[in-house]
Amino acid sequence: MRFVHAGIRWLNIATAVAAGLVMILMMLHITLDVGVRYFFNGQIVGTLEWVSFYYMVALVFLGFGHVEMKSEHIRVDLFAQMMPARVQLGLYVLACLLGVAFFGMLFWQSLSDAIRATRRAEEAMSNFRFLIWPARWALPIGFAGILLAILSNLAHAVARRQPL
Repeated sequence: MRFVHAGIRWLNIATAVAAGLVMILMMLHITLDVGVRYFFNGQIVGTLEWVSFYYMVALVFLGFGHVEMKSEHIRVDLFAQMMPARVQLGLYVLACLLGVAFFGMLFWQSLSDAIRATRRAEEAMSNFRFLIWPARWALPIGFAGILLAILSNLAHAVARRQPL
């Protein structure tokens, strides 16, 4: 059990690190584009497309699992705090099961969309050939990460008999 939890944790840390690296690349790309515009009155073609289709998508979705593993997603537990421990655990289990269903559906749909986009070599309409199918894979990776994190946290909470 601990080995599986540790594996899921490290997988989500890796995707969060990837999201951080994407953020650094995005900052460098935009800074370089601004510098080229300011100093040379030019532009780097495709900056808007790279930011919109690659950087922002990866930045948003790759960090989901890590946030869930640390139990730092938004929670509203104003009334749950006043309830007995068993009720809190029951509510936590219910919330986790709903999360598994929700993110499971999102994972499945985004995975089928990514596979379809990859087969078609999907590209964006632009002044140049810009492939967007690789960015489609950030969604199923992110949803798989949060799905595994929810399952891991659920198993951990049930084993400890208290919500995380």
